[in-house]
Amino acid sequence: MKIEQIYTGCLAEAAYYIESNGEALIIDPLRETAPYIAKAGKDNATIKYILETHFHADFVSGHIELAKKTGATIVFGPTAAPGYNAYIAKDDEELKLGDVTIKVLHTPGHTIESTTYLLKDEKGKDIAIFTGDTLFIGDVGRPDLVQKVKAEITPDYLAALLFDSLRNKIMPLADDVIVYPGHGAGSACGKNMSKETTDTLGNQKKFNYALRADMSKEEFIKAVTDGLVEPPQYFPYNVLMNLKGGIPSVDDVIKKGTTPLTPKDFQLVWETEEALVIDTRSKDVFAAEFVPGAVFIGLDDNFAPWAGALITDLKQPILLIAEKGREEEAVIRLSRVGYDNTLGYLEGGIKAWKEAGFDTDNIPEITATDFAELYAKDKTIHLLDARKESEFTSQHIKGAKNFPLDFINSNMGMLQKDNKYYIHCAGGYRSLITTSILKSRGFDVVNIKGGFKALGATKLEKTAYKAQATML
Repeated sequence: MKIEQIYTGCLAEAAYYIESNGEALIIDPLRETAPYIAKAGKDNATIKYILETHFHADFVSGHIELAKKTGATIVFGPTAAPGYNAYIAKDDEELKLGDVTIKVLHTPGHTIESTTYLLKDEKGKDIAIFTGDTLFIGDVGRPDLVQKVKAEITPDYLAALLFDSLRNKIMPLADDVIVYPGHGAGSACGKNMSKETTDTLGNQKKFNYALRADMSKEEFIKAVTDGLVEPPQYFPYNVLMNLKGGIPSVDDVIKKGTTPLTPKDFQLVWETEEALVIDTRSKDVFAAEFVPGAVFIGLDDNFAPWAGALITDLKQPILLIAEKGREEEAVIRLSRVGYDNTLGYLEGGIKAWKEAGFDTDNIPEITATDFAELYAKDKTIHLLDARKESEFTSQHIKGAKNFPLDFINSNMGMLQKDNKYYIHCAGGYRSLITTSILKSRGFDVVNIKGGFKALGATKLEKTAYKAQATML
């Protein structure tokens, strides 16, 4: 028997490959299918099942295309009603895979159809649970995402189901059972996940707040619903894609998205298709020189989640500027969150753009030390903190205003065009995204290099007091 966790850091997502005696299954596959097929081929195994723990909100699953390519059966737990062929397993039903067994445990709470899969070895011993978004390391799945699709299903209702699922289906299992969750730290599907991506159930019973033995249902509901922030706007759209099907082949998406465009063709497509230009290069390279009007979302950080949080239309035409050889990576990562309308990339990059006679622009930047000196002399400077509200509330520079990147589209009306804004985040990635968006919309902006980490080393006064303003 082989168990492999396939972890994708950009989405903080874990898919799983299990093989026994020539038969394999995949749990919660991402959009691109080739890696899973290659793994099975290396083991001379046939992919028999594709197990889905629930209808995912944070990524588009590759289950439908993988089933078409391999003949594997898609499996959901009880109550799931997908708009395509799939096997809907019963609660406590057992599926055979080579010499091992998979037991289906219906664990509603994160969603109605949420299901945990219990792996039993050749002798019938419980080995591991694949919990999807029901149980994370240090946390549990948030119970409010379904409401974005079905308003009548309240977070309190789902939280109550989750309490029962954990205590009736998961906590009675032996302490040595290994927990393999669907996500790790950084995912928006939970509130306080650990950086660890696996643990024993015994440890989780000791240290996971949601598994406290003496916790009442009322305490649990309050704990898991308290402090929830608005989920990324693309979540309900991904749910519907995973629920209804009809998802385009990722191979076709990649072929279209990796079309090389000369600077003149790039400019023509940009204008005629009203495309969004995303520059995926490193933040230092982008800030020094970029195509005017392009928005920075760098591949070297949480590229796909930020694209999903910021681009409100999944059908938005997109053009890419990328480091040579990384164009396909950018297209794939956009497709993972449902953005399939990438039309091509700038062939030859910025160098070719300039050689064709087109102008470039740059982002004004300032070091944390220089900003501290400037701010000490002039407290009327408009300082924006692009971190999340929770980060800002915990500690921020005195006088700064919270302008979280997560909600930049809804908060844009708070800014004034006649002001100059200095912007920082924690380390520099989010602030550069923010400055690039604001600059593309005509604002006067300066990026503070190094973010709050660098500012923390200066003599600027910090406070945990939350100060907001209606007009920044």
